[in-house]
Amino acid sequence: MHSAGVASDHWVTAEQDDFLESMAEADEAVINHMHGKMMYLNVMNRLSVDCDCLPNPSEPDMHDIGVLSSLDPVALDQACVDLIHIAPDGASVTERIASRHGEHTLEYAEELGIGSRSYRLTVLD
Repeated sequence: MHSAGVASDHWVTAEQDDFLESMAEADEAVINHMHGKMMYLNVMNRLSVDCDCLPNPSEPDMHDIGVLSSLDPVALDQACVDLIHIAPDGASVTERIASRHGEHTLEYAEELGIGSRSYRLTVLD
C-alpha cells in the first residue's frame, strides 16, 4: 500500500495522493469482502502528528477527544478530522493533516462510494 502498487518493497515511496488513494482502495476491498457487514470505531486518544507505525513517534500534544463509532467509515473519519480542526490544541495535528493532503483519502473514498463525508454527531454521556 505504501508504494500504491508500484513496487513490492513497501517502503518505496509513491506520490502522496497515490498512496492516499491506495488506502481508500484497500478499505473498499475489505468492505466488499465483508459484504458491507462492518461497524467502525475510532479511539481519539494520544493524538500525535506522527504515525504510530514509526519507531519513535512524537509524543501527543493534544488532549484526548473520545471514542466515535459509525456504520459509515468515511463519515466517521470526517467527524474525527473535524473534531481535530476545532480542538483548541489541534493546530499541530491539523497542520500535519493539511501538509500531507490527508483529507484526500476521505474525498477519494467518497468518490468510490465507500461512504459519505456528511454526518450527524450524537454525543452520549
